[in-house]
Amino acid sequence: MTSQNLAKNPIHLGLGASAETQPDFTGAMDWYMDYAQRGQADGAEGRLVSMHTFTESWDVWEMHPVGTEVVMCTAGAMTLIQELADGSQQEIKLAAGEYAINAAGVWHTADVAGEATALFITAGMGTEHRPR
Repeated sequence: MTSQNLAKNPIHLGLGASAETQPDFTGAMDWYMDYAQRGQADGAEGRLVSMHTFTESWDVWEMHPVGTEVVMCTAGAMTLIQELADGSQQEIKLAAGEYAINAAGVWHTADVAGEATALFITAGMGTEHRPR
């Protein structure tokens, strides 16, 4: 095994404490659809570990219905916005080294001024998106 770049090749954490390098990340929705098929056997216990760099705010909201997601800012700064069950919004400012947790079923998005890189540990099964 050689070293890998998390931004290029995310990791799937699965049952039995397994870890599998994923194919080159394309950013396209079909990559996520293929990932769902690859990790299907692990069900709700599977986790996608990925890292992304952003130069602008997200243009979508997303929600993970079957489990929590950890978002850790590793460089720069970002503001995670969560939509709570009562419809109100909560903003969580993240600087490098800080993290937040998106609870299962919580819609979330992010604002980025400048550039930010974040590590994600996601229960991706059934993830939904909607326009921002």
